[in-house]
Amino acid sequence: MARYTRAEARDWARENLVGVVNCTIPSFTGDLKNINEKAIRHDTRRAIEHGFMGTLGVSEVAIQLPEYLDFLRIIKDEAGDRLLLTHHASWSTLEQNLEAVKGAEEAGAELVLLSYPPNFYPESEQEIYDYTKAVCDATNLGVMLFPMYLWGFSPRIHPSDIPVRLIRRLIDDCPNIVAIKAEGGFPSIQSVIECHRHFGDEVVISMPIEGELIPLSQIMPIQFSATSDHEYYGPMIPRVFQLLRESKYDDAADIYWQLHPARKIKGGLAPALHGGAFINRQAWKFQGWLQGYNGGPLRQPTQRIHDAQMTALRKGLIDAGLEPSMDPFREFFIGRNPA
Repeated sequence: MARYTRAEARDWARENLVGVVNCTIPSFTGDLKNINEKAIRHDTRRAIEHGFMGTLGVSEVAIQLPEYLDFLRIIKDEAGDRLLLTHHASWSTLEQNLEAVKGAEEAGAELVLLSYPPNFYPESEQEIYDYTKAVCDATNLGVMLFPMYLWGFSPRIHPSDIPVRLIRRLIDDCPNIVAIKAEGGFPSIQSVIECHRHFGDEVVISMPIEGELIPLSQIMPIQFSATSDHEYYGPMIPRVFQLLRESKYDDAADIYWQLHPARKIKGGLAPALHGGAFINRQAWKFQGWLQGYNGGPLRQPTQRIHDAQMTALRKGLIDAGLEPSMDPFREFFIGRNPA
């Protein structure tokens, strides 16, 4: 049960969406027949240890909806109110997403990250409006809009993916839209600046990309960084976020430059790992494993990660002065809590 009503959603979000949200990818048993409760609890505790205020329960893996809802329940049971549980509204059809968001609300989620299915091919802003409003109307939870190139809306609909005029309509008509994950026109900072200028007094503007969060927070207010693979850096992004909140910009800049070797390597690998308008969840799971998260096998179909990429990601953390796991790579594919 959410700690707010639908009518209170925006006020609640303004007060409570403060901090950094990482991603928790489902873990499975060694035979891949079931989710791995022990591993999920391990990752939940690790996120709390690293200072994250919330976690996204990732759905973009080979998982059935009943399993996914159990996955959310396990996170919620382990974390209680120590983590803001965020539902990943990324399912194959609108009908599945409506069923999923209702189940997620019952499972204890308190925020919804809205995505759009790969087979959703809108040819007008109205179609995006209708889809988005249908999801918002189906839940009492706060919803975070997500303008992003991954949906394929640009340039057919607008180069910014979801234009300001459409966001304006949605905010006016959907009172439970509480935040915007502002990555429109990626890679560009125009979306977050534009959303802040137009909507910052009404909803929370999130900047999930740490390499832009740190410099932008020195010149504009950013209270929320959700959702992203921040776990690659262990506790560093929650740490630098707090420095930014305290206006300790020189200290934050020191961390920015400390992490830059890892940031450059991670960015350089992106075309190979994440090409094709998807996010390689196997790679994100490996990044977390380097920082003590479970790792472990994913079901087919899944993207892959190879030795050269794993070596580079680990070297980036070493060059940044961090202490990633030096366990053999084979251990990643087993996981820290095999079952």
